[in-house]
Amino acid sequence: MKKLIILIVGASLMGPPLAAKPALRDVAAIDDALLDLGIADRIRKQCPSISARMLKALSYVRDVQKKARSLGYSDQEIEAYTDSDEEKARMRARGAAFFEAKGVDTSDPQSYCALGKAEIQKGSRIGSLLRAK
Repeated sequence: MKKLIILIVGASLMGPPLAAKPALRDVAAIDDALLDLGIADRIRKQCPSISARMLKALSYVRDVQKKARSLGYSDQEIEAYTDSDEEKARMRARGAAFFEAKGVDTSDPQSYCALGKAEIQKGSRIGSLLRAK
């Protein structure tokens, strides 16, 4: 009986069981932030009249990592997510869908330029990572 009481008291002190963390791909604040970063990167690479705001982009990456850590993800979990070939392919597909929805002709650099300038003008998260030359 004494062992049972100790077991019950010990279990009650431990609190409720911890819920498993969702995969980082399912954390919209992280996944969408990285998608925007990738979209901005593609725009700056395809459009000759737009460049990256590199310090802003580096700060942005650090902020996303900090957010992931604050949600309980380790550096190893973050790195596994960002280095995963499967996740990279999924992000490329999401980016392609974004460009298609925005009417970007991927064979025309000026199409990327028009989108980039619109994002800059709008002051979107994507636009904040870009600079018109």
